[in-house]
Amino acid sequence: MSAKVSFSLFFNTATQTRWKSLTKERKCSPKRTFSSKAEKKGASQTVVGVIFGCYAVSNLIGSLILGRYIVQIGAKTMLIAGLFVSSGCTILFGLLDRVPGGPVFIALCIIVRSVDAVGFAGAMTSSFALSAKVFPNNVATVLGSLEVFTGLGLILGPPVGGWFYQSFGYEVPFMVLGCFLLIMVPLNIYILPSIDAASSKSSFFGLLKNLQVMLLCYVIFTLSSGLGFLDATLSLYAVEQFQLSTGYVGLIMLGLSFPYSLGSPLIGFFTDKYPATRSWFMGIGGVATAVGFLLLGPAPFLNIPKELWLLVIMLGLIGFSLAMTAIPIFPEVIKCAYDNGFEEGLSTLGMVSGLFGAVWSTGMFYGPTVGSAITQRLSFEWAAAIQGGLAFLGAFFLVLYYVSHPATRQRLPDKRSHTGERLPLLDE
Repeated sequence: MSAKVSFSLFFNTATQTRWKSLTKERKCSPKRTFSSKAEKKGASQTVVGVIFGCYAVSNLIGSLILGRYIVQIGAKTMLIAGLFVSSGCTILFGLLDRVPGGPVFIALCIIVRSVDAVGFAGAMTSSFALSAKVFPNNVATVLGSLEVFTGLGLILGPPVGGWFYQSFGYEVPFMVLGCFLLIMVPLNIYILPSIDAASSKSSFFGLLKNLQVMLLCYVIFTLSSGLGFLDATLSLYAVEQFQLSTGYVGLIMLGLSFPYSLGSPLIGFFTDKYPATRSWFMGIGGVATAVGFLLLGPAPFLNIPKELWLLVIMLGLIGFSLAMTAIPIFPEVIKCAYDNGFEEGLSTLGMVSGLFGAVWSTGMFYGPTVGSAITQRLSFEWAAAIQGGLAFLGAFFLVLYYVSHPATRQRLPDKRSHTGERLPLLDE
């Protein structure tokens, strides 16, 4: 059964990420983008920014609420409902082109995007919690494997979505992906186990009172804000600086996703086998991320010539260093929660998953908005350098904490506590 569960979780991640990638393609296509369509229907650039920005805000709120009440709702129910809601919103988003322009169009766009964000938050929060519950001693390995499928979705989403868009028009890509997501609903109903768990009185505030958790949350924020910054600014910078076509820019972005996808499962397996190395990976990964962003432009104060090969190499460094930092964080937060008295079980895992999703969404909102503003006022080089500075601060304070707080013995979940939670399913 565990093999079926892992397949279902991996496939869900790839499908959800492919939808996000296709939405990104909708924003980046030269002429027939959602932005241009929205402007024709009376939406200004500011309103278009609000339409896309509301996704991160709704995802943040949804992650916190759903993560807190995952036991009451049920992890399986939350995942299935999240997939169903996301599939419906995907189809509706493709049909918005038929809606009359003006306030009605704008309001429906915001509503659909916000509801879709909540559905996505439910699917991802429950996926992470189920992964940690079903594979308690291999959390980083499973998370690293999930990120392979995340990279697959990011790689295939833009070209496949772009082909559907150019061949069949605006609506078809969303219809196809919506139906694809809908097919996942009965598959998950059949495969995923129902996990019974007791609710906990613990809260997010209890988690955030811990200094280590706060530092780890800041590191998560720097990771997602860095990715959001690159998503919003790198394509335009590469086109203007190196006179590249849109297709070549897409190939350059593979330099970020491939090292991340390849490194994630290896790092996950190693850090599960040797948990004491998590702090080393996060510290080194944070410093490497900072170096990558400093040399990406490169930073003006370094006086290094701008070269395309340097840009590609630094993207590869950033991609691999993100894997070094991101993969160990989730099991490290879980360990920290258990070490500070949180009950072992689905309730704590749901809160950790919700907190992870909420902080990630905050960074994905901050990165494009603030990064674009800095790029507009100063330059891409300075904006990338500032992003590298944020990553360095996270690594510095995290290393300082681990040096001043010697690592304790890794605490593994008590397998006896899982006997009442459908454990026989895992032995089939």
